[in-house]
Amino acid sequence: MLEQRQSDILDPARAASFQVALGSEPTISKGSTLPPFFHQLYFWAPQPPAALGRDGHPKVGGLIPDMGLPRRMWAGGQLEFHAPLIAGVPADRTSVLENQSAKAGRSGPLGFVTLRHEIRQGDQLCLTEWQDLVYREDPAPGVMTPAPPQSRTDETDIRAVEFNSTLLFRYSALTFNGHRIHYDLDYARDVEGYAGLVVHGPLLAQLLMLFAVDLGGPLKSFSFRATSPLMHFETAQLCRNGQDMWVRGPDGRQCMKAVALLQ
Repeated sequence: MLEQRQSDILDPARAASFQVALGSEPTISKGSTLPPFFHQLYFWAPQPPAALGRDGHPKVGGLIPDMGLPRRMWAGGQLEFHAPLIAGVPADRTSVLENQSAKAGRSGPLGFVTLRHEIRQGDQLCLTEWQDLVYREDPAPGVMTPAPPQSRTDETDIRAVEFNSTLLFRYSALTFNGHRIHYDLDYARDVEGYAGLVVHGPLLAQLLMLFAVDLGGPLKSFSFRATSPLMHFETAQLCRNGQDMWVRGPDGRQCMKAVALLQ
């Protein structure tokens, strides 16, 4: 089984900068417990320009197999939180390809990849994460995209969130994500067929996790699935009813659904 290992020191300044980007006070320092999903700010794997695809993402063919499909999307994931990650402390991440498959979708062929990541500090397993990626063809001219699902309206808790190109750029920079759909409007619109810059799926998941923690305390597990892209100019609503959470777009469509289990 192909395996990738990385080590990083979980720099508290990077986490504090992310707090500022989200409009919060920078409270994280060395020794602080990191909020859930902040590990996305670490374990960068920078590649030279020649090793990047047209979309700014690293070319496939290593840990992620080349399935011959150019468009990449983080479709969802699952996280199990075993112990807190501590800022300023070295950490090790092991990544393996757990599954790959292909099928025909309503809009053409699709390729699915699941990566499993395990993050440790010292001998302690802190986090297990399954990352689901989907690859697809470029949109064909004149072909209608499937209608997105409609969101539930039975939430008991709700929070409005706004986005802009600055936040998307800063999140891309903090996560070293070069995917051009998040900062290059011409590319996002003219090549990949989006109406604007695409809000990162992991950023939506991050906001849902922070909302869940604010409402109920530390997380035991969290799973999420992206169901419709959200554009940078759209206001969204974070919603919760029990353990179910979702992101609702301004037109009532469901952009993400999730399940948050508290400790």
